[in-house]
Amino acid sequence: MSSTLLVYLHGFRSSPRSSKAVMTGEAVKTLSTAAHTFDWYCPQLLASPKESMAMVTACIDQSKTDRIVVIGSSLGGFYANYLAEKYSCKAVALNPAVRAARELAPHVGMMTSYDSNEPFDFRPEYIEELKSLQVERISDPKRYFLIAAKGDELLDWREMSDFYQGAHQLILEGSDHGIAEYADHLPRVLEFISP
Repeated sequence: MSSTLLVYLHGFRSSPRSSKAVMTGEAVKTLSTAAHTFDWYCPQLLASPKESMAMVTACIDQSKTDRIVVIGSSLGGFYANYLAEKYSCKAVALNPAVRAARELAPHVGMMTSYDSNEPFDFRPEYIEELKSLQVERISDPKRYFLIAAKGDELLDWREMSDFYQGAHQLILEGSDHGIAEYADHLPRVLEFISP
């Protein structure tokens, strides 16, 4: 019997309650079989990138599973690159912020979470923490699956496509940053992450 730890990382100002996270979690439960089980880990990420990655790597390091797969959306996609390189594992990137420090620099200050309106302080030093987690080049494109929307209103799909050259790519005409029709593409995600 073998097992997979599936780590899902939500985006900036988002949470484990986001629709993509919930949908993916429910779908992954159906993948578990007697021969291969899936453990689901979808934490509430912290404002500090460094603390977020310390929390996630601690969970991964304690895991007794045979393999790790990471799925990340937006800022979570940026973190997924870091983890996939660190653990040489598969990663699915959903409209990832490939240059998160640059994208989030304008957002330093008090922010609120999307689904709870809870305030949090996004500090200037967090931009430096993001820079220290930056992956310049993915080492093994075969381990990556990019889903990018041409209609993403926040990030440039062309930059994503260039960054993941040689990886599995699904470039969506239209759509949006949240990938409104994510449910339609979930089977492709599950196929990619299956052992």
